Amino acid sequence: MSDQIKIVLADDELLFRQGLRAILSREKEFDILFDATDGKDLMEQLRECEVQPDVILTDLKMPELNGVEATKLIHKEFPDVKIIALTSYFSKPFIVNMISIGAVAYLAKNSSPKLMVKTIKEVYEKGFYYDNQVLKFIQEGLLNPSEKKLKSNFDTTYFTKREREVLELICKQHTTNEIAEALFISPRTVEGHRNNLLLKTESKNIAGLVVYAIQHKIVDLDSKF
Repeated sequence: MSDQIKIVLADDELLFRQGLRAILSREKEFDILFDATDGKDLMEQLRECEVQPDVILTDLKMPELNGVEATKLIHKEFPDVKIIALTSYFSKPFIVNMISIGAVAYLAKNSSPKLMVKTIKEVYEKGFYYDNQVLKFIQEGLLNPSEKKLKSNFDTTYFTKREREVLELICKQHTTNEIAEALFISPRTVEGHRNNLLLKTESKNIAGLVVYAIQHKIVDLDSKF
């Protein structure tokens, strides 16, 4: 199936990795390209693979090359690949660090299979998936707190009214088609506004755009996500 979500798994624990593959293989929408034993193995297989994955699930703590360093390399060499961080420790420092280097979602290893499947699908469709807890961590301004604030933070004319509307709906995790329906515009027009937002905020992807919007208080996290 051409519309399958292509997935790669990376974890040094064989039983856990095989368990992930068994769970995800049940989903008809998923195609597991390969699995890797550590970050070094992951990077080697990625560079040799003719077909790049849509999503990578990677453990953070692995020998040879850990998930954090692997995420940095993937973000640089394969910017279109979306990375979901897996860890046994759902802690603020880990989450903040992974988001800051390019992860677009975060899963605790004790998450349910249902949540894992949902997270993969959300990431594939929307470019990121942050639950309310992660969004609050972002709102606390822990990512790059010394970073110079850009013009948009104090100049309300920097974004058009429509761009702000699109941005708010992106942050509320709506798909392109859902945004188009809500604003009575075409999906192509939504994509145009989204590309303008990425350029204006100098964000590399949708996840970065969401982080920017929340930290610069362009969107209100208190509204329902």
